Amino acid sequence: MKHLHLKIFGEVQGVNFRWYARKEARRLGLSGWVKNMSDGTVEMVVEGEENKLKEFLNWCKVGPRGAVVSKAEEGWGEIGERFEDFKISFEE
Repeated sequence: MKHLHLKIFGEVQGVNFRWYARKEARRLGLSGWVKNMSDGTVEMVVEGEENKLKEFLNWCKVGPRGAVVSKAEEGWGEIGERFEDFKISFEE
């Protein structure tokens, strides 16, 4: 089990990126959170099996229809918080 911290840049707010990210994460059996940031990026913390995280990362580099992802910063680590679900956070 691994931990992945992501920051997604580009036109990623106002295109339901968080909603689709949650849907994709749940489909893959991942847990964590996603939120919009005041600088226009989307930030995520995701935990699960490494191969599933890589699949999720590949999805994030494209995003949902309407998104234009210019860059995805990633930070890998060992599993940390052990979230129970994947949620959309509305706090910054």
